[in-house]
Amino acid sequence: MIRRMLLLFLLLLGLFSCSRKISETGKASYYADRFSGRKTASGAVFRQNKRTAAHPSLPFGTIVKVTNLKNGRKVKVRINDRGPFVQDRIIDLSKKSARKLGMLSDGVVPVKIRYKKR
Repeated sequence: MIRRMLLLFLLLLGLFSCSRKISETGKASYYADRFSGRKTASGAVFRQNKRTAAHPSLPFGTIVKVTNLKNGRKVKVRINDRGPFVQDRIIDLSKKSARKLGMLSDGVVPVKIRYKKR
């Protein structure tokens, strides 16, 4: 009986430790208009009207679900740039993404990001 319970515990522990979803919490900001039309680190041209974002280390092309922790609004974005380069910020969003999150007037908001491990 104890062996079965131990085996079940180890099996469940293995399943939960292999979770493919990762999350981070921190602050989000959005790009200034002056960056529109410039090349991103991935080589794509930055457009404020696309749902894209910059992250310091996630692979380009990763889809990230961003949740504004102030109001609960969510948006999915594609990582195509590096940054932000300001301490304690974890993601920099296009204006379209920031508008969807309702953060344009705030500028910087607390967020949770979720993405799948590759």
